[in-house]
Amino acid sequence: MNTGKHKRNFWIGNGILAVAMLTLLFMGPLSEALGIWAALLWMVLAAVGMVLVMSDKTEEPPSPD
Repeated sequence: MNTGKHKRNFWIGNGILAVAMLTLLFMGPLSEALGIWAALLWMVLAAVGMVLVMSDKTEEPPSPD
């Protein structure tokens, strides 16, 4: 594994995506407590996590053979 190449945003994004996954696992109790805001919370967490993970892409893709 080449973990030295990933920046801080990549790891923060993965952490946020892990929290988004936990919100999906506990969506039943969360929706009872927060109502529709639980789904909105999950959508925001997933979107922010994906933006942070994808912002780490700085190198050019390999050229096709």
